This record gives sequence, structure tokens and C-alpha cells, in this order.
Amino acid sequence: MPPQLERTESQAVADWLEEMALADQLGFGCGWLVEHHFLRAYSHSSKPEILLAAAAAHTQRLRIGLGVIPAPYHHPVHIAEKVAMLDVVSKGRLEVGVGRGFSPKEYQVFCVDMAASRALTQEALDVLRLSFTRSPMNFRGTQIEILPHVVQQPHPPLWSAAVSPAGFEWSARNGLGVLAGPFKPWFMTQADIRRYLASWTDAAPPRIGMTLGMLCLPDAKRAQALAKPAFEWFYRALYQSTLPVLEKLYPSYEAFAELGKFRQLLSLGINAKLLQTFGMAVAGSPEQCIDALTKYRAAGVTHLLLAVGAGALPTEVVRESMQCIAEDVMPAFQAS
Repeated sequence: MPPQLERTESQAVADWLEEMALADQLGFGCGWLVEHHFLRAYSHSSKPEILLAAAAAHTQRLRIGLGVIPAPYHHPVHIAEKVAMLDVVSKGRLEVGVGRGFSPKEYQVFCVDMAASRALTQEALDVLRLSFTRSPMNFRGTQIEILPHVVQQPHPPLWSAAVSPAGFEWSARNGLGVLAGPFKPWFMTQADIRRYLASWTDAAPPRIGMTLGMLCLPDAKRAQALAKPAFEWFYRALYQSTLPVLEKLYPSYEAFAELGKFRQLLSLGINAKLLQTFGMAVAGSPEQCIDALTKYRAAGVTHLLLAVGAGALPTEVVRESMQCIAEDVMPAFQAS
């Protein structure tokens, strides 16, 4: 909800639903939505499952991505029930991400100890997987059966958000697809991906999703000009929300200290050229975008999660860029 767009929450939701419907028509793979709380500019998506249920009714083929559920703030049984109902409503099109969250304010408001975040996330994942067996389970000494049951067999694809190197390794050990970025430069994320692949032992192939701010238009100069204020606003808002973790080593979040050096670079000022140099954003013509995206594929990235316009451009521009991506960029990657 960037103030410069001057749109109401109702209009933002309506725009998003139309963009999801367009993504469905254009052949995009999945539409992802985050969960955040109390971030006035950066995110009003406090109950993404409600929006995703609405999106499921507006689409036919597009997969619906819940990315991610901050598990420590939610009861594990509620997570399993929510996942199952969304899979039913979407007719088996759900993708599920879990994560720890990163906001000290959220932990405080929801009365959760940040030091317990890893254990709580693991418990939620264990309960979720038990719910897929469609059998009664023992939850903290009580026999329960989680209803409804998921539609997909054996279950919806599972993902985990990861920022620290340990998070990438945890995702791999648990057989989860990993959702990376956009918190740090590509060279750091690339090293994390190597850790993830080295830790992967599951029989299924690994899945690596990379989040990028992106704007692709036929006119490269126009794309760059529009992207500059949008990307700079987006990443400034993102880092303002993560500064408390970067500047204070909260229990179980010590690995975030590796971002401190990058934080010092950003103190010089966030600019679009720096973001593109660091591989955190892509803007330009279709040819330029294709060239920029190939390095992610070469490093093992299997899915790109594109924040088209980075949430800070009018929906007309976003939809124009989506059309351009579908027609002139996606075909270059379909063979692989």
C-alpha cells in the first residue's frame, strides 16, 4: 500500500484479483501471497487465506500460493485445517509455504517467544504432514482427526522461506522446496542454494524459488524509468521492516547478522542500479530480462516468483508488464 499510489484497500484487493485472473489467462504458474502484520506501507495482507480463496474462484488453472504461513503465530491444528480447506476450495491447486516470520513486533503481539521459533515451526510442519495421512493423530495427548482432508495426493507441494544459511539446510533436510530472497544480494543467496543442494537427500528433485522485483516492457528506457522509484520504495520498505532483526541479535535469529555487511552498503542509499547489480531486481526489455534471468536457472533455481512492479506501480502498468513477460520472456524458458 505505497502512499504515492493513493488507492484504497478495497481498490488494491480488486486490482490484485484482476491481476490474478490475468495471470491465469496468460499461463503463469502460481500466484503467491504473503502474510504480514502491522506494516502500514509494506503489507496489508494479514489474512492471505481469505484473499486466496477469492482468487481461487476467479481462476481456473493458476496455482494458489500461500507463502508463507509464519508458523509460530498460529496453532498447528489451525494451520492444517486452513491448508486443507484452501486445497478443497482451489480444487487441488494449493502450494503451501511455512516459515518462522521475522518481526519482533509480531512475536510480541501474538505472545510468542522468538527463541522458540524453530521448535514451533518444526511442530507445525510435523502436524501438517500427519494430517495428510487422513488418519486420527495424537496431538499433545489428545486423539484428533483434522478435517477436511486435502485434495492433492499425497499432499500439496510444501515450501519453506529461508533467509539464513541454516534455514536453507533445514528446508533441504525436511524435503521442502525453498523460497529465497529478496533479502540479500544474489551472490549470498547463490551460496545458500549450494548449501541447500548439498543437503538435499529426498528422492524427489529439489525445488528452489527465487523472489525478484521485476518490470519488463518493450521499451527498455521506459521500464527502467518506471522501475526505479518502484523498486527503491519496495526495498526501502522491506528493509525498514527487517531492521530490528538486523540490528539486534534476537535469540535463534543470530544468523541474520550476516546481512549486517550488506546493511552497511544499503546505508549509502537504496538505488535501482545497485539492486539490479546485486541481482535482487530485474528491469528492461524482454531481451534484457531474459539475459538477466538465465543466471538464476544456471544456479539451480526452478521457480521465479516475480513481484511485477514491486507493488508500487499502477495496475495498468503491472498488467502491461505481465502481458509482455508472458508473450516475450516466458517462451525462452519453457523448454526447460
